[in-house]
Amino acid sequence: MRQVELLILGAGPAGLAAVHEARGQGLEVLLLDENNAAGGQVHRGLGGFYRPTPKAPGAAQAREGLALIEAAGASGAELRFGATLWAIQEDGVVSWSEGGRAQQAQVRHMVLSPGAIERPLPIPGWTLPGVMGVGAAQILMKTAGLLPSGEVWLAGQGPLLWLYAAQLLDKGVKPSGILDLSPRGIPWRAAVHLPMALRAPGYLLQGMAWIQQIRRARVPIIKACDVAALGTDRLMGLRFDGREVPADLLLLHDGVVPNTQLSRAMPGCAHEWDAAQACLRPSLDQWGNTNLPGVMVAGDGGGIGGARASALAGRIAALEAARVLGRLTAQQRDAAAGPLLHERAAELAPRGLLDALFPPLPLNRVADATLICRCEEVSAGRIRAAVALGAQGPNQLKAFLRAGMGACQGRVCGPAVHALMAEARGVPPGSLEPLRTRFPTKPITVGELAGLAQP
Repeated sequence: MRQVELLILGAGPAGLAAVHEARGQGLEVLLLDENNAAGGQVHRGLGGFYRPTPKAPGAAQAREGLALIEAAGASGAELRFGATLWAIQEDGVVSWSEGGRAQQAQVRHMVLSPGAIERPLPIPGWTLPGVMGVGAAQILMKTAGLLPSGEVWLAGQGPLLWLYAAQLLDKGVKPSGILDLSPRGIPWRAAVHLPMALRAPGYLLQGMAWIQQIRRARVPIIKACDVAALGTDRLMGLRFDGREVPADLLLLHDGVVPNTQLSRAMPGCAHEWDAAQACLRPSLDQWGNTNLPGVMVAGDGGGIGGARASALAGRIAALEAARVLGRLTAQQRDAAAGPLLHERAAELAPRGLLDALFPPLPLNRVADATLICRCEEVSAGRIRAAVALGAQGPNQLKAFLRAGMGACQGRVCGPAVHALMAEARGVPPGSLEPLRTRFPTKPITVGELAGLAQP
């Protein structure tokens, strides 16, 4: 079995920055990413279809991403794409699949940077063809140059929704309207976080510029309380606040949450409840160490902070890995990481304001007929009925209804199942045991498993 000094999972901002920093400290690095090219979600497609003009929305972030990709590519690290990691054993043996073949390596130290996933926004009709997430639509734009047409509506809340709308306008596509589902009155309660957020005013100015661009284009921005997708075989229209409009495409967004599928599958890896964003995240120290020796998490997979904060977290984690692996003393690590820690704190300064402005949308108004777990076709009503019968949390519900046992293994439905059960029971979400995950965390074939036994 091959030996690996440092394994880095994920070629997003955190993983790419960690690769470059670790190689600079003389570490031997293997990077695995299941996508076909570097960039992760936020920098996906850079250098391919996604080539924003210098003044396009998100162009500055794209320039930073391209620099990260180029630096990692020139670092001398072993970068393997199309490689899906699906198991991490307690003895440090890591298993992944690549090109239809399973492989393993003995790893001394690892930095997991799995990034974030979109929070589900279950509404009536959200499983109809023609309804998808804003993040998915942005991926199509970046990787294939695909843009929507016809009656295009966006609904939900959060920075990505406004960024994508501005990007559409920059490319000549005018949305039919934006349904702002964010709670009324929140901005006043969020004001207490404004002084801290002004430590990084660029984020606020950037967001305001996107909204101003949308308003100048006269895209209707409608403050709505709820929305339903209408149609039988495909999306035909929308209903919101008692009004109906035609629609060919509906893009939903309710923020993002850390992708904790791998870290939660590792026995004994501690996690904590993020009350502001109603999600789990690994318990980490300032360097990115989990409570498991040799296992670190960097970037949005350890708590949402954005691309720049993630890149800084990746560099900080690499410096700590270099200390653990004997390439740096603690004093050398501290000297190199000091400015990075200070810069990361500044980048994270707006998070309190953003969390207050865009709290997760409540699910208490979700109709009983609305599907929550799409893989197993479990509705909100069935979840509420299971709670009434005695299901205490997502793991009991999985036994009752198979929710979370489909192809996504709870990645899509997990946050919604957790929130709905907490509301049905009338308890704080953080008091519920989260959905347990098991290796393999991604589908693999029997042939791939059998191949591991071959000499």
